Amino acid sequence: MKVAELVTQRRKNWQELEQLCAQMENRRKKTLGAKNISRFASLYRSTCADLALADAYQLPPNTVQYLHRLVGRSHNQLYRSRRFDVQTWADILLHDVPKRIFNDRCVQTAFAVFWFVFLASAGLAMRTDLWPAYANQMVGDAMLEQMDESFSQPIKGRAARNNPIMASFYIQHNTSIGLQCFAGGLLLIPGLVVTIFNAAHLGAAFGYFARPDVAAGNNFFEFVTAHGPFELTAIVLSAGAGMRLGMGWIKTGGYSRIASLRRTAQETMPLMGAAIVLFFLAALIEGFLSPSALPYGIKAAVAVISSGLLMVYFVVLGFPTGADTADPDSSSTVSFDEL
Repeated sequence: MKVAELVTQRRKNWQELEQLCAQMENRRKKTLGAKNISRFASLYRSTCADLALADAYQLPPNTVQYLHRLVGRSHNQLYRSRRFDVQTWADILLHDVPKRIFNDRCVQTAFAVFWFVFLASAGLAMRTDLWPAYANQMVGDAMLEQMDESFSQPIKGRAARNNPIMASFYIQHNTSIGLQCFAGGLLLIPGLVVTIFNAAHLGAAFGYFARPDVAAGNNFFEFVTAHGPFELTAIVLSAGAGMRLGMGWIKTGGYSRIASLRRTAQETMPLMGAAIVLFFLAALIEGFLSPSALPYGIKAAVAVISSGLLMVYFVVLGFPTGADTADPDSSSTVSFDEL
């Protein structure tokens, strides 16, 4: 067959493929119907073959160039990213993620360890009759003196221009604590040590300022009340995510250690994603609301609302139902490839 005849015979298919490309660029795929999409795929494959033949038989340059453009255009439509699916995201964020976090044994362990140490440390710091120098030894004399001085005066607000700067600082500072808990969890023991130390350090500070004889106590709690729920929960989630990652190379489930770590890394995505969001929200509250001169009742209300939202998301939405068989050690991971 002559080249001119071949080009004439195939040109109808090329033109049809070009028309389908234009329709797919202007409409959603599912509005074209299964028949047209199947036809599009068939024409795309045949045009790819035509392009290979055109290169092999050295057809006119303008024909080869046209086929290159058509194949590239068709490829972009056939393999383009899927549109944002609100329903899929809602199912993942409001169903899969809270259930996985609530039922994750590493999160449960991190929660129990952190709050047990935190409350025990706060109790020891409050009871001067049991261990008089506990708070000083745990927090440090210099740090306690600095905190006493910082909260010696009632909170009257600060210049509004400084709030974004301080919020950025709090994001960096709080995230560094979370990253320490997460990174240390890769080796399990260091992660537990970091989590226990942070819990004991924070608990000692809270217990110290809860003493009746510490004059700066009221100002301290006025400052930390609003952002405390988000920040402390984010630390627990970071510790749980690190512990989950550490379990990946110990309990491999038949995979190689590298493959198990890669698989486990997907399981930590919801944990660290939630922790990052909470750290960010805590930093915004700490940067703008906590140092403001607003009444303490408003700050306490924010803390109550924050705690309520955390309970609803992680407990109410995460609580297993009869249809759930969540087991983080054996179930499939939350897949973000479905989006």
